[in-house]
Amino acid sequence: MEISTALEKLFSLHTFGVKLGLDKIKDFLSKLGNPQLNLKTIHIAGSNGKGSTASFTASILMEAGYKVGLYTSPHFVKFNERIAINGVLINDKFVANFINHHWDYIIQEQLTFFEVTTALAFEYFDKSGVDYGVIETGLGGRLDATNTINPLAVIITSISLEHTNVLGTSITEITNEKAAIIKKGAKVFIASMPDEVEMIIRKKCSNTNCELFIIDNFINKNSNTIKLNSEQIEIKNIHLPLKGDYQKGNALLAMMTVFECNLVDNIDILLRGISNTIKNTGLSGRYEYYNAEPTVIMDSAHNVDGLKSFLTEFGKESGRFGKKIVLFGAMKDKAVREMLSLLNEHFDEILLTEINYERSIKTAELLDICKNISIIARGVSEPVELIRRFMKGDTKDCLVIIGSMYLLGEVKSILNNLA
Repeated sequence: MEISTALEKLFSLHTFGVKLGLDKIKDFLSKLGNPQLNLKTIHIAGSNGKGSTASFTASILMEAGYKVGLYTSPHFVKFNERIAINGVLINDKFVANFINHHWDYIIQEQLTFFEVTTALAFEYFDKSGVDYGVIETGLGGRLDATNTINPLAVIITSISLEHTNVLGTSITEITNEKAAIIKKGAKVFIASMPDEVEMIIRKKCSNTNCELFIIDNFINKNSNTIKLNSEQIEIKNIHLPLKGDYQKGNALLAMMTVFECNLVDNIDILLRGISNTIKNTGLSGRYEYYNAEPTVIMDSAHNVDGLKSFLTEFGKESGRFGKKIVLFGAMKDKAVREMLSLLNEHFDEILLTEINYERSIKTAELLDICKNISIIARGVSEPVELIRRFMKGDTKDCLVIIGSMYLLGEVKSILNNLA
């Protein structure tokens, strides 16, 4: 089977939608011989920063000489981006053979796109003999297909209201869903959390006999250092390849995890791993400068907290730009009204588009929301053409493309093909 045919079949599984639950994925993995149980894994959940944290973690382990599998989602341009070993994407042949061999079972059981992709990743990592797998959850945690592993460590990044139609309408409900990836005996590492969120995670760790590490306990804000055992590292000396102060927390979480799990004890390796994250893992879409003059920035901020973090950083340089334009597209289950209100405070012009994805909110709906809250905006049916025209315009202007990783992926895929 050709890779194009295999991927066409795989993407057709989106018609089965998002079906949270572990029964079918467990049955499929059992059919495969439970490859996930052969893996030493670090499991990462959260609302914002989990992809960056996963990449930071994998990069450090790679610098230490380990063979590291990295499973993230979604992809930007190519499906294979989701599954990589030491920065090398899964090969087309393995993907095609897997889909071809198991297709009848997949259709019979109506497995979802994410269930099949997760099983594919576990099978690939197992057969390739990785030393460690860094696994990012897809949606939530408790019923996410990745919650079939027994991790040696769990990382939970920041938590905010998201996917409320699926995960719950309160921060407490969402935290319970994400904290469910904590398994007995795992070491648990968490970002700075509100007290109510931290207490839920503390209780989960107590019930599962897990040691809890809280980032705030490692950071001395007076001296601006992070303390790892007897070593103290000045945070200003950590070279972040990603723009944004909020990325420091993600990098520190990754460093804490590998250090406290006794996977890496060399400070130079920790720092080199962070510094080389983009080179090692190909991470993109995080305050990414796509073009210099005029400036085009792409960011995958997909919820309110993520957008606030981006805008805080953007505010540090926005004064140097002439006209500031934003192109926004999002999923239906996001707090788009609040996100649009925030964007309206920082940009001179708001452009709206929709993504070629079943969960995308339509441009017409976005325009209606803007009208109801007195925001002037206009729809864009051909975002790539708009970007290409913009890059031929005034060099002092800035265009930000933001709102969904799917939007960035769609745009970058077309732009790359036109290059």
